[in-house]
Amino acid sequence: MIFIASTTMGLESVVKEECLALGFKNIKVFDGRVEFEGDFKDLVKANIYLRCSDRVFIKMAEFKALSYEELFQNVKAIEWQDFIDENGEFPISWVSSVKSKLYSKSDIQRISKKAIVEKLKEKYKREIFLENGALYSIKIQCHKDIFIVMLDSSGEALTKRGYRAVKRLAPIKETLAAALVYLSKWKSDEVLLDAMCGTGTIVIEAAMIARNIAPGANRNFAAEKWSVIDEKLWTDIRDEAFSSEDLSKELKIYASDIDEKSIEVAKENAEKAGVEEDIIFEVKDFKDIESPAKYGAVIVNPPYGERLMNDEDIEELYRDFGKFCKKNLAKWSYYIITSYEDFEKAFGKPATKNRKLYNGGIKCYYYQYFGDRKNGYRN
Repeated sequence: MIFIASTTMGLESVVKEECLALGFKNIKVFDGRVEFEGDFKDLVKANIYLRCSDRVFIKMAEFKALSYEELFQNVKAIEWQDFIDENGEFPISWVSSVKSKLYSKSDIQRISKKAIVEKLKEKYKREIFLENGALYSIKIQCHKDIFIVMLDSSGEALTKRGYRAVKRLAPIKETLAAALVYLSKWKSDEVLLDAMCGTGTIVIEAAMIARNIAPGANRNFAAEKWSVIDEKLWTDIRDEAFSSEDLSKELKIYASDIDEKSIEVAKENAEKAGVEEDIIFEVKDFKDIESPAKYGAVIVNPPYGERLMNDEDIEELYRDFGKFCKKNLAKWSYYIITSYEDFEKAFGKPATKNRKLYNGGIKCYYYQYFGDRKNGYRN
């Protein structure tokens, strides 16, 4: 089988590295997705272990269609009965069509649904399907007349770890936060600081990475209710994940924010994630932070124009943050994600490198400043 780990644009290489680390085979990278081959064990592992992917799909088919008859026949040719139970719910929940002859999303949805029903009729010998059982959500993507038909095994997006107690203003997605940590090359024996932590997502993800806590171990997935996958697989791989957690490390993770309510929520989130003892949270303006070490890494998702502040306030904030880093964290590395185009000018220093990413659909850049490290910079 071929599986697809979908991802936010810009994070494909990060998800590829995760797939390699999990031992997946024949990995291929495309815009917005990473494909790999495997069996149901790999599907379960992908859902439980992947930190930066949005969802994991089974790739049911890929074909070219220039007419609705071609679409119907190709969708009907898929062996749906091998996956969908007689009472399974099988909505076509998402359709996209770009630069294609077949452009009507509603028509693609309607004809594909009819094709699936006709295929299932052959197996179950019935005219009406109640669809009151397990969920088999279907996604259809078409680009330049090439259709990809996918079956969603995740259900809720993988960013839903289950620890976010209360949403505050403009939270960063857990999947993106984990990617920021990976891209920073931060190591668990180094000091980490988020000086504008909000509800703590970045530092919580960092602590989970350091402790090797699988992000999906404490949540459920749509495919857990599929009869085609042995329940024991889910139990065994969860047990494996729990037994692989590293509880012996002493972490040095600091997080602060000027908003008291955000820190309260961050502490609740950290407790639900099981890392409350690994992070020191404080209500504090970053200007008042004293450096906890000579070397370390700062990762921040500060306010930016589309989110919380006007350009004048943003520029002043970034200018002050640049002065703070230069004065108090001179040998540290800094990693800042923002959509503000003039960030480097306001910060007062050009980045060593930057990377285009998307935060909640907003185009951003991840500005990376490589500082000194005790044992040399590890890039």
